[in-house]
Amino acid sequence: MTLDEAWRILQENQFKRTKNRETILHFFSTKDRYMTALDVKNFMENDNPGISFDTIYRNLSTFSELGILEETDLNGERHFRMQCDPGVHHHHFICTDCGKTRSIPHCPMEMITVNLPDYEVEGHKFEIYGKCPACIVD
Repeated sequence: MTLDEAWRILQENQFKRTKNRETILHFFSTKDRYMTALDVKNFMENDNPGISFDTIYRNLSTFSELGILEETDLNGERHFRMQCDPGVHHHHFICTDCGKTRSIPHCPMEMITVNLPDYEVEGHKFEIYGKCPACIVD
């Protein structure tokens, strides 16, 4: 997702353009990995030393609800990243060390639904966790 697309979505949902929102969206637009609220806070503290976790989490939750950010749980903590290819069905490999992701275009649901003939699947989420090549070397 581009910053222009994110701002369009926010504007359509009557959210104002604020400095904090600009900073958070810019932060995620430059990262190709999942990041935590603490990562965001550390990034923002130089320019805004009084930024609170409440403000950060409120914005992260809004962005996630609107489909601007993707959200996952890693090691019991919420992690976020910019939404990628919103119209293309795919899944991710997520590095548990650095948070980098790699898109997986194949969906395992094709095999799984064969074993659920009398069930109506309404949705799914599939993520693979492990270490990327760079973190295995370290």
